[in-house]
Amino acid sequence: MPSSESNRFCVSHLLTPAGIRLNLTSADRDSVLTELSAAVPELQNHPEKRAALLKALRDREELHSTGIGDGVALPHARTALSGLVNQPVIVFGRHTPGIPFGAIDRKPVQLFFLLVTTSVTQHLQILARISRLLQGPVLRQKLLAADSPGQILSHIRDLEQTM
Repeated sequence: MPSSESNRFCVSHLLTPAGIRLNLTSADRDSVLTELSAAVPELQNHPEKRAALLKALRDREELHSTGIGDGVALPHARTALSGLVNQPVIVFGRHTPGIPFGAIDRKPVQLFFLLVTTSVTQHLQILARISRLLQGPVLRQKLLAADSPGQILSHIRDLEQTM
């Protein structure tokens, strides 16, 4: 079992059912970023903060796509965004048919992990942790097949307990 220190950056602890979208409907990159940004629970009643996040996400995508291949993208700002959230937040989104996202392998992206953090250290540690979780095909396949937010969390939690 991981220590409480490493639990601080467990994906399963930073992701809540309210931040899971299993049926994204957007047809392009900018629209899916809007859809994911709207799912950040802490920003639901703060349109100005949501707009700031969306701008930072779009700016980051203009530099280089956060599509890492194998149908996965990790949208995030270039650096931590102070003042938007009080603690790190992850939003998971699934777009079953996939959308063009400029991924490194040029394949459509189906699985999205939007990351919003409060410090650069958190930002880097959480990105690394998500990347490790998604290295093999098993979790990706389970996330594509999951029927509920609870199943998404359970699959992630199960894999994290073995790391």
